[in-house]
Amino acid sequence: MSRRTWLPRRRGDEANPEDLPADPFPPEPPPPEPESVPMEAPPRVTLAAVRLAALGLALVLTIGITMARLFVGGPPSVEELRARAGVDNWSTIAIGVKDDQPGTAERREDGTWAGFDIEIAYMIAEDLGFRRSEVRFYGMESEDRARMQANDPDGKRVPVQMVVASYSITPEREARDEVTFSQSYLYTEQSVLTLHGHKKVSALEDFKGKDVCTLSTATSASAPEKAKAVVHQRNRIRECVADLRAGDVDAVTTDAAILAGYKARFPTEFDHWDLGLDSTERWGVNVGQNQALKTLVDLTLYRSLKDPQDNRWELAFDRNFQAEVPLNKGTPIAQAQQPDVTKPRVREQPWERVVP
Repeated sequence: MSRRTWLPRRRGDEANPEDLPADPFPPEPPPPEPESVPMEAPPRVTLAAVRLAALGLALVLTIGITMARLFVGGPPSVEELRARAGVDNWSTIAIGVKDDQPGTAERREDGTWAGFDIEIAYMIAEDLGFRRSEVRFYGMESEDRARMQANDPDGKRVPVQMVVASYSITPEREARDEVTFSQSYLYTEQSVLTLHGHKKVSALEDFKGKDVCTLSTATSASAPEKAKAVVHQRNRIRECVADLRAGDVDAVTTDAAILAGYKARFPTEFDHWDLGLDSTERWGVNVGQNQALKTLVDLTLYRSLKDPQDNRWELAFDRNFQAEVPLNKGTPIAQAQQPDVTKPRVREQPWERVVP
């Protein structure tokens, strides 16, 4: 076996790689380093961004709804109703009322007005945008309520825009072209007034063949006629009361809310009797042929009923009718609750709340 001899390597000699024996097990080259790919950071969702997106969406929806309401058909807005009714062109508002009904509507000796109907008229006028100083009241007779004609203090005929005059709603009246009623603002019933000391009255039949006075063109005329009473009709309730005082009639019959005021004003002179009739007298506001004004009046009545912060109707009832209850000694005067009102069809913009 031959032996391989390695020559010694002197200091200073440069190593020649060709002189070195080949390594039978050369080291493996290191694997190539992978290319580094930069990682993207996940997007940060902030509360401010969410709010901004929600605000944008709400704005788009609001604009869409508004445009739809403006350009698509539907009920009129309050502004459109006011324009149709002509309200914005009125510097004052003329209202026909009764002037001789204590507790309901009367003109006092000093020229001021008082009563439940007066306060209801003020409530409506206020919502239409009129100050109390801009409201003009004119006394009217019963037969003029449909004609929308009243009288000024000098007796001159005056047209009115509205009638708030203990005017009962009936199908016959609603059928007339010149009459348009609001929804009801008071429920009452028919009763009888006699001189103090009259024997107990339980029904109109007690006056069969006797003289009874009532208002002309009033719903209260039919009941005594059916009872076979001799009916006398007057244009003003004070004329009936004068006939009663003079002994020309035995009784006066009309709505209890009207007669209660005379009993309360003159408690020792008159007696007020409940008839127990089933029919209800429903008072409404006549606006003539002004349909837009009717809707605005209904809107006031609806707000008065539904808005818990609006107690104008209740205050008017308490100051006028409720104050008369003790002196009327159990005879019903009127329902102490505002009648129900159907919600008027009025278009509301997204940013406003017209109807409660």
